[in-house]
Amino acid sequence: MNHAFRAVLSPCIGICSLDDAGLCLGCHRSAPEIAAWTRMDDEQRLRLMELLPLRAAGALPGGV
Repeated sequence: MNHAFRAVLSPCIGICSLDDAGLCLGCHRSAPEIAAWTRMDDEQRLRLMELLPLRAAGALPGGV
């Protein structure tokens, strides 16, 4: 088995419902970001993780 270890875990908290802006109410990712999560490398995941608190606070639109 050659599975790459991923150091950045999913921000999913099990509240999987999209708001009117298309962001998950639980993790604040867009549907395309959620779908792409397993294909992202850790650098991409970390960049997205840095945006999530800003989205949660309403400072950024989704899918940036």
